[in-house]
Amino acid sequence: MCPIIIYLFFATGVYNFSALPVVSLNVKEVSAFKNLKGNKVQLKNKLTVLGFLGSDLTDRKINVYNLHEEIYKGIHSSDEDFQMLMLLPIGAESQVEEIIVELSRYAEINKWEFAFGTPKEINEVYSSLKSSAGLDENHGTDYVFIIDKEQNLRCADDKELKSYNGYDATAVSILHKKMDNDVTVLLFEYNAALKSNYKINRRDSLLKINQKDEE
Repeated sequence: MCPIIIYLFFATGVYNFSALPVVSLNVKEVSAFKNLKGNKVQLKNKLTVLGFLGSDLTDRKINVYNLHEEIYKGIHSSDEDFQMLMLLPIGAESQVEEIIVELSRYAEINKWEFAFGTPKEINEVYSSLKSSAGLDENHGTDYVFIIDKEQNLRCADDKELKSYNGYDATAVSILHKKMDNDVTVLLFEYNAALKSNYKINRRDSLLKINQKDEE
């Protein structure tokens, strides 16, 4: 969603909205992965759209372009801690370099991260999401996931999304009508927490109760 809309939302001074539900706790950190520059990446303290592109990007390039158009371009400048993080097996670097050239023609891409690890490391991160959508033989999936700054998986309580707890990046309508809204809601949640005058009506769930008990 446009940063101007986010600004207008907070300019009212009263915040009353439902937070994006937590559906899975403690997503595994990705510090074992390195980007094209050889630097480590992380989930902690980042609002992340997390994807698994696999070792063959022939058919999955369109997913990246869909995400770039429907999610990244609209909100990437609205939060300094936002990132689009795509995990891939080591060996897919040259394919990613081609995608980066294409993406950079249309917008700044400083908040896109492509990071590489072993199949075992990819499977460990993916398993921690507890999604029913499995990885394919190339260690990729068309589904992408919203991870909050505390490394929890977040997703709207929506019948169309619930079984996977993620968003089909091949479906532009899902990205445009649902995921864009959900990422924006999470941005609202974090920005509202920085204000002195806010109220969030949380959808308390068993996961939330367990989280508080653990604290």
